[in-house]
Amino acid sequence: MNHKVIIIDDEAPARAIIREYLCHHEGLICVEECRDGFEGAKAIQTHKPDLVFLDIQMPKISGLEMLEVLDMEAMPFIIFTTAHDEFAIRAFELNAVDYLLKPIARKRFDHAVEKVLERIRGGQDGRGRLLKMMEMDDPGKSWLDRIVLKSGNEIHLIPEEEVCCIEAQDDYVLVCTSREEYLKKKTLKYYEGKLNPAMFLKVHRSFIVRIDAIQRLEPYSRDAYVAFLKNGRKISVSKQGYAALKEVFDF
Repeated sequence: MNHKVIIIDDEAPARAIIREYLCHHEGLICVEECRDGFEGAKAIQTHKPDLVFLDIQMPKISGLEMLEVLDMEAMPFIIFTTAHDEFAIRAFELNAVDYLLKPIARKRFDHAVEKVLERIRGGQDGRGRLLKMMEMDDPGKSWLDRIVLKSGNEIHLIPEEEVCCIEAQDDYVLVCTSREEYLKKKTLKYYEGKLNPAMFLKVHRSFIVRIDAIQRLEPYSRDAYVAFLKNGRKISVSKQGYAALKEVFDF
């Protein structure tokens, strides 16, 4: 049985090595090679591959950022490739996600591929482990400086300074800027741990707000308040959130 493969790497020599090694694995057919995450996301949507070799560090968007905009229900197996990200490697090992360290050794490549093929033959998928890995804290990563979002067929890179607030909506969050609103399948808890607490504050169980996006606060009830944002939105502020804001603004 043949299995479709996509290679996503901005370095031509790395793509060539993977392509060469694939020739030794009968039934693995490379259907497309991509130079960045934008091309990769489109190729995965088009071909629906069984296996993807994905570089972590790429220009435009990283490999992990690209994964955030994919349909998790149709997620292929991912073998990550990296040149030097030790913290990422530790995270992948903890979650049994395969990786290849550049320069890629043939023996290590064969081992990773066989591991994936065994799971495919056993009817397994790596989606659960991948989701867990993407949600976990990486001790080597700095605070998020942008949020990657998908709207229709377009991928948007939203700098953190343009984010006014994030609202929890069931299994999604609504990311609000001064001009647009975007739905993303993430949790508010995820962003609470990823955004710089010097810039963002959770003021309600359903809201994280950018502190300098607040224009004014008004009481709503005995234990609740409303924050009026510079973009015109109004968001709920709990008693605990109000206390945290008082500490920040020193009033």
